[in-house]
Amino acid sequence: MNKVILIGRLARDPDMRTTGSGMTVTRFTVAVSRDFSSRNNNGQQQTDFVGCVAFGRQAENIAKYCSKGSQVAVDGRIQTGSYDAQDGQKRYTTDVVADNVTFLGSKGGNSSSEYSQPMPDYSEPQVETTDVSEDPFKDFGDEISLSDDDLPF
Repeated sequence: MNKVILIGRLARDPDMRTTGSGMTVTRFTVAVSRDFSSRNNNGQQQTDFVGCVAFGRQAENIAKYCSKGSQVAVDGRIQTGSYDAQDGQKRYTTDVVADNVTFLGSKGGNSSSEYSQPMPDYSEPQVETTDVSEDPFKDFGDEISLSDDDLPF
């Protein structure tokens, strides 16, 4: 199973780009703290900087509503890859492909700070209801009669 969950703060502003096919891609780095202990430093925390990538509408929302210092929770998977750099060297990449990003807070941790922006509305869309008092099949033509032998079960 390839599953990653991170909670941290953006280390820099997200970088949104559009591919040649029109897909929106946003790359961002999440700073995540972890406990570290050794003989010399017991119980200290260290920070890992994890590269993440998001696609489509989620990528647009991250670029629009998050900035350096924003606290996020990232749910995704690790993906590795490689490419040939301009200097001819083969480079290897490891990214977290974000399946779901939750915005937890702004830069200062105070939702009323100057860095906060309105959160996107993820509520369920309103579904238009139909009046069921009228027969929806009245304009389909003649009545069809079926017997039990006509049914496949």
